[in-house]
Amino acid sequence: MKYGYFDDKAREYVITRPDTPMPWINYIGCEGYFGILSATAGGYSYYKDARLRRLTRGRYNNVPLDFGGRYIYVRDNADGSFFSPSWMPVRGKLDDYSCRHGMGYSVISGKKNGIAASTRYFVPMGENLEIWDFTVTNERAESADLSIFSIAEFCLWDAQDDATNFQRNFSTGQVEVEDEVIYHKTEYRERRNHFAWFACSEKLTGFDTQREAFLGPWRGWEDPKAVAEGKSGDSIAHGWQPVASNHIKLSLKPGETRRIVFVLGYHENPRDQKFDPPNSQTINKKLVKPTIAKFRDPKNVDAAFAALKENWDTLLGKIQVQTPDVHTDRMVNVWNAYQCMATFNMSRSASTFESGIGRGLGFRDSNQDLLGFVHMVPERARQRILDLAATQFASGGAYHQYQPMTKKGNNDIGGGFNDDPHWLIIGVAQYLKETGDFSILDEKVPFDTTPGTEVPLYEHLRRSIQYALDNIGPHGLPLIGQADWNDCLNLNCFSDEPGQSFQCLKGATDGKTAESVFIGGLMVLSCKELAGVAKAAGKPGDVETYLELAQKMDETVRKHGWDGEWFLRAYDNFGKKIGSHENEEGKIYIEPQGFCVIAGIGVEDGTARKALDSVNKHLATKHGIVLQQPAYTRYYIELGEISSYPPGYKENAGIFCHNNPWVIIAETILGNGDQAHDYYTRICPSAREEISDLHKNEPYVFSQMIAGKDAPTHGEAKNSWLTGTAAWTFFAATAYILGIRAEYDGLRVQPVIPKAWDGFTATRVFRGVTFDISVKRAGKGNRVALTVDGKAIDGTIVPLPKDGAKTVKVEAVLS
Repeated sequence: MKYGYFDDKAREYVITRPDTPMPWINYIGCEGYFGILSATAGGYSYYKDARLRRLTRGRYNNVPLDFGGRYIYVRDNADGSFFSPSWMPVRGKLDDYSCRHGMGYSVISGKKNGIAASTRYFVPMGENLEIWDFTVTNERAESADLSIFSIAEFCLWDAQDDATNFQRNFSTGQVEVEDEVIYHKTEYRERRNHFAWFACSEKLTGFDTQREAFLGPWRGWEDPKAVAEGKSGDSIAHGWQPVASNHIKLSLKPGETRRIVFVLGYHENPRDQKFDPPNSQTINKKLVKPTIAKFRDPKNVDAAFAALKENWDTLLGKIQVQTPDVHTDRMVNVWNAYQCMATFNMSRSASTFESGIGRGLGFRDSNQDLLGFVHMVPERARQRILDLAATQFASGGAYHQYQPMTKKGNNDIGGGFNDDPHWLIIGVAQYLKETGDFSILDEKVPFDTTPGTEVPLYEHLRRSIQYALDNIGPHGLPLIGQADWNDCLNLNCFSDEPGQSFQCLKGATDGKTAESVFIGGLMVLSCKELAGVAKAAGKPGDVETYLELAQKMDETVRKHGWDGEWFLRAYDNFGKKIGSHENEEGKIYIEPQGFCVIAGIGVEDGTARKALDSVNKHLATKHGIVLQQPAYTRYYIELGEISSYPPGYKENAGIFCHNNPWVIIAETILGNGDQAHDYYTRICPSAREEISDLHKNEPYVFSQMIAGKDAPTHGEAKNSWLTGTAAWTFFAATAYILGIRAEYDGLRVQPVIPKAWDGFTATRVFRGVTFDISVKRAGKGNRVALTVDGKAIDGTIVPLPKDGAKTVKVEAVLS
């Protein structure tokens, strides 16, 4: 069953009924101010850090799930009836409803008894605020006397403390109201550096800032006292639960439309702000009054929305394709790229499935996210790389996560994830290929954000490899540490404190035995990538060093990581094989099959083909490739969290979509475009739209996980939006299936497309030059012949024009 449709021309997904299987969300904001926004106006807002600068409340595990958000109520003053155009929170039957999720905005509309209302939510570029652009139309034959009520519930900034420390927080809420603007200044007494505000373009009939006054005793959001009675209480919050609610009365003639702009904003004083007087507890409202005045004017709101649209035109215009497959076009041109922006901004911190409290930005995650983002805003990618490198230890290890507000590592999740350092190399290499900006390698970056420890970024990359060399196990493979990419494959190797020694089961070793074949493959790739960086940066001595290390690890993986038909996954802390035909359960894992082939291991001798054939035989399902088989049917303490999940879910034989693209890329490396695109389609959300009742998650963004064949709900998705699946599927589709990828010397054009495709066209902006690419098939193979501006060239890399031209015409023929 479908709950909406793609409006491809408008770049919107249109939801036509509000009772979607899960809250189907969008993100507003793409710079410093962000918000989660569901199709029924649920969600919350924050500035930079979803935990430490939460503006409005979000409650998880609510019933219904999507409760609390950016609500507007429309009340008919003649009979006292009211409705919410967003359906929630009133949930009354609407005569008409739609939500149009677009690029950085959503328009939610509802109609009831001849009154049509619509709200356009978005965050203007360059501003730390959000707009609720509300219009209401009287479609009746007679005049309508209406009351409009808005409501936003403030969070007391630290979302963790807000949700737990009630004995304190019920006494700290503070607001000021001046010129009909509500200022949320809780915590200002203590920090004196930030506050929020809520303003409206219309003259107010009333307001409320105390939640209990707005809702009334023993009432909920679906039936607030102020709305039911048609009168606000002009309440001032002193402790308890601060809110911002405006009440506007309107009298509309038949056919008349009125527009009201609500604005929720954030202000942070500059670090050198001088307070006058120094101990004043009164916020400096004059700093935001010009912004408030600006966005109370609908003309400025329209201009801001036009600028937002233009920004997305530019971002998405960096790569556009026209292929024979609507799902490929839809995802590559719009939704997958859009999701890559969200993962870059949020990492894995704030979504329907992530509370914004438990995680900050991930070291491994954010480096991988660069693969799908760096071509859009390379200057932001550059800063992210430097921030990530600053959370690395002098040993080459790294904090697994860090808070974006402080840019310091999370002490409760320190090092020990032994794949982490390699991803920095891969992220930096991709940035360098995309931009040619080798100056970043000379940027001085500290270790552990500690002043006085600064070394060039290139040294951080060297330390990443050194960390791996310092953590080699008995077979010569990298030690897995607390975990590798698969956080749940712990192999009984845990650490009480960051940097402290590992604890293991009685009879096991001290953490110096459990090895990862996956990290072995990852290390082969990272050494090759670092050799490429060194060559392009003019460091020939390092090129030979890292290629030799890659070759040595390649041989080690072949010798100790091959199980006969596929690559082993690991050795546990007792030296026993994981992911082997010798195991009763968990005989074969997906990760090393895909990644070892990406690293080039076994590509020439047929070993890689055997591994991928085993994936197809043992792991592939109609809904995607499962992580391992057979599923674990009981808990294995020596394996850790992976076996704590029921069969078919998450890491226990679920379809972990993040690593499906590794197999997709591997198939293109071996020239199998049909299989690569088939695997791509199985997890593609657009292609799964018809089964939304089963899939449940949004049909316009990839999910982290789809229930595997061992699960009773095979095909059901979870953890949408914030997943490495976004960057990797974009990278797999554009760089390997379509074959358009950045290299140090130019833009490679080497498609590996399905045999049924007669070709495709694409536009790719690379280092300021627009490459117009046309691919035509003259045979069923993948041999590529390139013509550039009418002249045939050797190879598959198109160099940048030497004459300074800004456009290049590329024709590729496949035979």
